[in-house]
Amino acid sequence: MARLSSLLLVLCAVLGGITVASAQSPRLPPTITQPQGTGSPPMANGDDAQRQQAIAANQLRQIEIRRDAEKMAELTQELKEYLAKTDQGVMSVDAIKKAEQIEKLAHSVKSKMKQSF
Repeated sequence: MARLSSLLLVLCAVLGGITVASAQSPRLPPTITQPQGTGSPPMANGDDAQRQQAIAANQLRQIEIRRDAEKMAELTQELKEYLAKTDQGVMSVDAIKKAEQIEKLAHSVKSKMKQSF
């Protein structure tokens, strides 16, 4: 008898959970408003926020591209000056590291230029 009552209790809990879950309101899309001008397509309220985020992300990306390009130009100038001073065929470890940094920055600039928001 105790087993039957515990089974009924579990069954009621499961059915009650299903009823509560189905009674919750569904998630609705953002409301659509008609702009004041006639002939303009309706715009969703969430579009402005997304547009502002895209603009901010694009500005940040451009700042990073400029920063990386300036650093790359600086390293390139230093490497050029080093190579002009030395006539040896052997490169120093510092020169090789600068060349690797230039390469990494070039890849970074290239990938950031390909991104779109």
